Amino acid sequence: MSGHSKWATTKHKKAALDAKRGKLFAKLIKNIEVAARTGGGDVSGNPTLFDAIQTAKKNSVPGDNIDRAVKRGAGLIEGGADYQTIMYEGYAPGGIAMLVECLTDNKNRSAADVRVAFTRSGGQLADPGSVAYMFSRKGLIVIPANGHDEDEIMEAVLDAGAEEVASEGDVFEVLSEATDLRAVRDALDAAGIEYDSAETVWHPATRLDVDAEGARKVFRLIDALEDSDDVQNVYANYNVSADVMAELDEDPS
Repeated sequence: MSGHSKWATTKHKKAALDAKRGKLFAKLIKNIEVAARTGGGDVSGNPTLFDAIQTAKKNSVPGDNIDRAVKRGAGLIEGGADYQTIMYEGYAPGGIAMLVECLTDNKNRSAADVRVAFTRSGGQLADPGSVAYMFSRKGLIVIPANGHDEDEIMEAVLDAGAEEVASEGDVFEVLSEATDLRAVRDALDAAGIEYDSAETVWHPATRLDVDAEGARKVFRLIDALEDSDDVQNVYANYNVSADVMAELDEDPS
């Protein structure tokens, strides 16, 4: 998912699980509400809101829920919370660097949730700035692999500012500067190439390879963090090879 790549693939699989769907819906709705509060409720002038809505639709969030989130964020109806973005830094077992992005209306609750997740999963929190320098802000678009190839996608997005197109199993990932995300997304639309999601992410400068046991420990920590309603995204600088992913698929325990 965001290790950078393998974590995205795993995240898509997890999102399909019924047990995760309620939490996923809540987080996508929160993204919409915050985007509308920050940039206004008009999607034509708020690309962040547009992308948040598109991602919610791709994940089958009901239209009424999306509309209400936009209205709450834009102040058109009551009930919107005053969410703040908070970033926590830490290490998973094996020295894997992690950024934990929260959207919360209760900083004390978020801090407690994150601290407990790290402690119980064998990780540790780090001082501000000790991990963040390993990551940079990037645009990420995830495209289903069916019916497309890498050359076709690269041809569509190269002039729009895309830096990299990578095949990750059943999806392609297009990476760009965060400021070029909208142009790359528009280029895909113009080429008739549908995508699953378009968002800004924290991308690691380098990645550490992990074996199956190391990957299990990282995934357990990510699962524990994502159990918190306040945690929106988890980014980590690990890399899982295709062979290790196959081993995990055979024996995920």
